[in-house]
Amino acid sequence: MGHLSANPMGPNPSGERPLGGESGSKGHRWLWIVALAVVIAVGFWYFHGSRSSTEAQGPGGPGGAAAGKGQGRQGAGAGGFVVPVVVASAQRGDLPVYFNGLGTVTAFNTVTVRSRVDGQITKINFTEGQFVHQGQDLVDIDSRPFQVQLEQAEGQLAKDQAQLRDVQVNYERFQLLYKEGVIPKQQVDTQGAQVGQFEGSIKGDQGAIDSAKLQIVYSHVTAPISGRVGLRLVDVGNIVHATDSTGLLVITQLQPIAVIFSLPQDQLPQVASRLQRGEQLVVDAYDRDDTTKIESGKLLTIDNQIDTTTGTYKLKSVFSNDRNTLFPNQFVNVHLLADVKRNLVIVPAPAIQRGPQGTYVYVVQSGNTAKIQSVTIAQSTADKVGLSAGVNPGDSVVVDGQDKLQDGSKISPNPSTAPAPNANGAQQPASQQGNTHSDAGGRRRTQAPQADSSTGKSQ
Repeated sequence: MGHLSANPMGPNPSGERPLGGESGSKGHRWLWIVALAVVIAVGFWYFHGSRSSTEAQGPGGPGGAAAGKGQGRQGAGAGGFVVPVVVASAQRGDLPVYFNGLGTVTAFNTVTVRSRVDGQITKINFTEGQFVHQGQDLVDIDSRPFQVQLEQAEGQLAKDQAQLRDVQVNYERFQLLYKEGVIPKQQVDTQGAQVGQFEGSIKGDQGAIDSAKLQIVYSHVTAPISGRVGLRLVDVGNIVHATDSTGLLVITQLQPIAVIFSLPQDQLPQVASRLQRGEQLVVDAYDRDDTTKIESGKLLTIDNQIDTTTGTYKLKSVFSNDRNTLFPNQFVNVHLLADVKRNLVIVPAPAIQRGPQGTYVYVVQSGNTAKIQSVTIAQSTADKVGLSAGVNPGDSVVVDGQDKLQDGSKISPNPSTAPAPNANGAQQPASQQGNTHSDAGGRRRTQAPQADSSTGKSQ
């Protein structure tokens, strides 16, 4: 019995189960529970991460990841995103070629009116800034001294005329007496000389009369040209002299008026050749901001030499100035129409884009998709560009919103919206501000158009 009770597998005399066996069973159960929880967590993490990666790549597998990263300029529209843009229609027409220069308005004629006689100013017949006509009386100078001289000259003339008649009568008598042999020939000749002397005196008297009359005319100062009177330089009561260096007033001719401007010497042959053929070149004058057209005129002539210090030559143009919009010494921007390029396809200047593959535009195709089209520029101005190849008349080209496009992007064209400033520091339209992507450093990401591996054409 002592041996049987020593067997551990035997019954316990007290009827109780061993404590060690129950504790071991519970410990193994908890280990299995923890292991199962870890396996479930790992599986959840694995499947959830796989799904997120697949969604990030998008359709197309690993290639979609690259498209997702490039949703700045290149990725816009790749996943069905529609880009709002502004479009304009290309038109066929003629594009003028202008030579631009800075010019100065110059009065066609400028006259400083001076007194031609000595005397006191008695009356001024103009107001400052008045437009006067040629021959209009401007200033009156006291003419009484010249009137006295006129009367004296007329009196001397009457005296000499009476003496001339006396010597003429004696000369006729002496001729008769000489024929009868009463007097010698010398006496007749002497009497004839006296007649000539008095005739000369009469001519002198007549000259004195004319001089006095001319001084009276000069005492009334008239306008030598038609134009605008400036500020008067003398007042009533002043004594003026014919030798004074300062004048009475200045008149500037404003209709017509001239503009003198300069152009680079490289442009001289083209302008000179057209002038030599007798062609009239149109010249437009713009304000200092070069935004508002003031007047149109024509080129008059070219200077006879080139300025060696600046490498430019001077040109003179004439304007009718009917509305008096041009004023002497005014600075203007001059546009000389040098040539006209015919039969070009004209698009707005903002439509032109430049990249590694050259100059291109985004053309709107059927289905409202954008296609990159290489173009050849024939002539460009400030707001228009003439193309010789690449775009056909009537094609719609994108003029704003190109920074979010790639070849084949879906677009929402809006021709009525005013063109918004581009990335030159101006703000984008509100509809496009939310579509600008930035990299990790907060910089805006823009990519050059990529090449299509299937076609080999630039996009």
